[in-house]
Amino acid sequence: MTQYDLILAGAGHAHLGVLRRWALVERPPGRIGLLSPGPEAWYAGMLPGLISGRFSPADCRVELQPLCRAAKVELIEGEIASLDADARILQLADGRSLQSEWLSLNVGAGMAIPPQQGEGMQVLAARPIERMLEGWQQWQAEPRRMAILGGGAGGVELALALADKVPALALFCGGTLLDGLGPGLRLRALGHLRQRGVQVREHCPIGRIEDDWLLSGDEPVWRGRRLLLASGARPWPWLTSSQLATDAAGFIAIRPTLQCESHAQIFAVGDSASLDGMRRSGRFAVRQAPVLSANLQAALQGRPLRQYRPQWQSLALLATGDGGALLGWHDWSAGGQLYGHCKDWLDRRFVKRHRMVG
Repeated sequence: MTQYDLILAGAGHAHLGVLRRWALVERPPGRIGLLSPGPEAWYAGMLPGLISGRFSPADCRVELQPLCRAAKVELIEGEIASLDADARILQLADGRSLQSEWLSLNVGAGMAIPPQQGEGMQVLAARPIERMLEGWQQWQAEPRRMAILGGGAGGVELALALADKVPALALFCGGTLLDGLGPGLRLRALGHLRQRGVQVREHCPIGRIEDDWLLSGDEPVWRGRRLLLASGARPWPWLTSSQLATDAAGFIAIRPTLQCESHAQIFAVGDSASLDGMRRSGRFAVRQAPVLSANLQAALQGRPLRQYRPQWQSLALLATGDGGALLGWHDWSAGGQLYGHCKDWLDRRFVKRHRMVG
């Protein structure tokens, strides 16, 4: 078993921000490792642009080894099979065991798949991004009509990116499209989707898949052979069996200090964590990075911790698939190519900020 003072499990947006800060200033003392399934971290905000052909894969990912080297952190490649939260032991899929005095989880979440009967429907999830891209390349070889499940920002952006690449496209959401965002932004998004020929079905939750049919309740609502999942985050199975306290949906319950409610020596951020007022969004994970970085440093040095206060409202920028974007701020909205240039600049800046030479 390999021992560490601190393991950063997962190369999500918050951990990238932590590593960047440690590369620029002195990192905490002790042996620190970053555990990642692969040598690169993808920036999810650029996925629609990648799918629509506006970005290359190299534009959308960060090489982890140079960043870890600059932060004086060991890069450990491996997938988590189980977590013993009491002992802070991570068991990896290849049989290795890692134990750490402190642990930080930024591991994202999986995607819930409706119960499926029969093999008539090919189902592809938007995460992990590597598998999404592999599946999409196979689908591109023979374009067919498809459906997207998820009416959040990710589902809308993917629908607009894919509308011109498939013969017909339907977008299903269980409630209102872009629920929680301003009404003006929602109306603009609906207009773009309809203009691009996307069939939008609101308040139409998909409960199961039977052969090549999607069913809402007992009613068949769509027939086809390809379904893309863009919503319905669910915790990884190894998290639900880890002894960590969770919310009703199974996500890790955390304190404002970003520590787990049940295990003070474990921090959790991003999509795997649950805190009042915090949405599952890359924007929130990015904003957690400064507090997480400061608290990990304080924890290893025995100093008091800071509190993270999530913003109730944040700027929304949704790519429209044609180089433009929709902007939402409170009840105000706008759209056009100018906002698309702004979004591209912000996305490219994020990737560039976390790239290190060497």
